[in-house]
Amino acid sequence: MDNKNGGQISTPPSWNVWGQAAAKNAQQAKKDDSAQQPQQLTPAQRQQQTATELARKKVLEAYKSQPQYYKTATAQETTPQIKQEDWRKYHSAWQNYYQKYYGEYYGKAAQEYVAREKMRMEREMAEKSRKEQESIFSKVAEPTPEPETTPEEVAEIQNSFRERIRKTAEKRARKNKKFYKWIPLGIGIFVLICGVLLQYNQVIAANVVAYMSPGDNSSNTITAIDPTLTIATHDSPYLMIPKLNVEVPVVFGSANDVASMNIAMGNGVANFAVPGASAKPGEIGNFVISGHSAGNVYQNTNYKFIFSGLPRMVDGDLIYMDYEGKRYTYKMIGHTIVDPSDVNVLVRIANDNPDKPLITLLTCYPLGTSRQRYVIYGEQINPSYEEAPSAAPVVDEGDTADTSMPQGDPTPLEQLWKWLTGQQ
Repeated sequence: MDNKNGGQISTPPSWNVWGQAAAKNAQQAKKDDSAQQPQQLTPAQRQQQTATELARKKVLEAYKSQPQYYKTATAQETTPQIKQEDWRKYHSAWQNYYQKYYGEYYGKAAQEYVAREKMRMEREMAEKSRKEQESIFSKVAEPTPEPETTPEEVAEIQNSFRERIRKTAEKRARKNKKFYKWIPLGIGIFVLICGVLLQYNQVIAANVVAYMSPGDNSSNTITAIDPTLTIATHDSPYLMIPKLNVEVPVVFGSANDVASMNIAMGNGVANFAVPGASAKPGEIGNFVISGHSAGNVYQNTNYKFIFSGLPRMVDGDLIYMDYEGKRYTYKMIGHTIVDPSDVNVLVRIANDNPDKPLITLLTCYPLGTSRQRYVIYGEQINPSYEEAPSAAPVVDEGDTADTSMPQGDPTPLEQLWKWLTGQQ
């Protein structure tokens, strides 16, 4: 534009240029703001962003209005003038924009500052705590210097240690002394128990076996023997007692002394023939059989308890004898208990039952001892004995007063006594 003097008058920048620059700044601020915002916005952040956009739009609308030119009092100069109303809109829009945008900006800055300060304080506290722990550990790790010990203190410690050892030894010695004084008594009781068991093992074992199978016979088939049968089922002499499950061989021809009878009874039961009681099966008179009721447990024989059940027999029980191809059946009619020397009881039984074939079984009594003899006797019931022969007399028909009934083997203590006294 030319002035009156012909010079060029510089034209002031258009309001559109300022508005474009402001809009460009606003758009750049919007890009920076959107670049700093996280992808996920909270509802409050979205509301704040919306308010900022509205303020920015108002600023842009204020710049769109064209400025009004007017002439000043001096006609030489022409300057752009803005209406009062446009200035108010412009000022109000910028205030609103700064309030919304920079309020959000400084608010975020304040939050970041508070977060940084909080992290810094936490690091400082953690570092302080770490140093304190290191200080404590270093103090614990450092060995405590031991105080110097004087020779007097060393001597006192040694004396105290010796005294403790002495007291401990004395205490243990008293305790051991109380214990050791019972050792001889314990040994004595143990030896006594062993001696009693060894001496009376026959009693203990016999009372058990008496209710079992004394003949070591696990079969009970003999309980079904037919009492009318007269034909023997054994080729050799055999005695059978169904009630006691006894089926045992009978040894004939043994001498009457104790040693000979024990040898015979080691192989079963033995015929004990004495004057007046020397009948054989089927003959008129008394047929006597002797057997063990108890023996030492270490004896190797199956017949040491063969007659242990005789006290269980009652009148009417049956006894069978196989002899020389015939079977003889007897029925028990009585029992008695006598001394070992009372051999005449065998003769009395025959005399009390004249003209009858009899059987008598004897054994030691009470079980496990030889103090007495248990005697049971019965009469023949099959076959008929009307024409039975009488018993042949024994070779020596002398007095039986010096004869004793068979007995079991001596106990270990009895054997020891006989060995010490030279009786064997």
